Amino acid sequence: MKPALLEVMRMNRICRMALATCLGSFILVIFYFQIMRRNPFGVDICCRKGSRSPLQELYNPTQLELSSTAVLHQMRRDQVSDTCRAHSALSRKRRVLTPSDLKHLVVDEDHELIYCYVPKVACTNWKRLMMVLSGRGKYSDPMEIPASEAHVAANLKTLNQYSIPEINRRLKSYLKFLFVREPFERLVSAYRNKFTQKYNTSFHKRYGTKIIRRQRKNATQEALRRGDDVRFEEFVAYLVDPHTRREEPFNEHWQTVHSLCHPCHIRYDLVGKYETLEDDSNYVLRLAGAGGALRFPTYAKSTRTTDEMTTEFFQNISARHQAQLYEVYKLDFLMFNYSAPSYLKLE
Repeated sequence: MKPALLEVMRMNRICRMALATCLGSFILVIFYFQIMRRNPFGVDICCRKGSRSPLQELYNPTQLELSSTAVLHQMRRDQVSDTCRAHSALSRKRRVLTPSDLKHLVVDEDHELIYCYVPKVACTNWKRLMMVLSGRGKYSDPMEIPASEAHVAANLKTLNQYSIPEINRRLKSYLKFLFVREPFERLVSAYRNKFTQKYNTSFHKRYGTKIIRRQRKNATQEALRRGDDVRFEEFVAYLVDPHTRREEPFNEHWQTVHSLCHPCHIRYDLVGKYETLEDDSNYVLRLAGAGGALRFPTYAKSTRTTDEMTTEFFQNISARHQAQLYEVYKLDFLMFNYSAPSYLKLE
């Protein structure tokens, strides 16, 4: 009995030590940003293939025209950092992240890039670009890649697929960027795409039927079955209903940016904006050394959701629901320096 008891005690000690080691490695991933300052080159960063890395070109630009742009992006970084500090209780409700929280971070090994994609902020074209950048010659023209193919998960590698030490190294040495958009304009864009297009039957069945069942009095059996005529007022009522978020997280198309990309836990080097999409995108490509051969795709703007459209959609939203919706997306407004819209009836 005595040798058996000693063996059990020894195994318990080994298990505790293994657990402590795993937790220590994992915490490094989450809090690596605490040792990062404005210039991340306090740590050694190995240049890719003998050339300057995107991070080096960003923080120590060799070209004068890149220097002025670097100042703009420093201001955007500061805005994010200041908001995270000022609203730490909200922005860091979760002290640690899990690998599943990193599934939106797309990795390009060849150019040392990490891109957090945000649906309804040109993510289809940016996924196409990442496929060209990481495809090693498989693709040359991003617009020849079908949109459906760009959204196939297997076509891009995401950060959650790496080990903890590999995640750590890439977060420290790769250029991390995301693109953001005025929150309510993005929300209206998501509504128009997912609930007013007849081909989006999966969203109609998954979300439309639920929204109509909860928010529409005396709904017809046809509406409850099809879910394809959700009104914007009903969509907003669904979003601000506390039961909705208790039941499950928001779908990625209307989830907040700070919940998708975790900018208070991960220090992004570049925050691109939808309003300056082409300039910011081409700046990223130039930093990556791909600006000569690759440009951000341009496309017709006729179907884009605009500020004017967004204003119209909010005309029939009650003041109470407008205020509640603003609270849901408040951190995105503040973090990315968007003013509260003039049409809002905030009390």
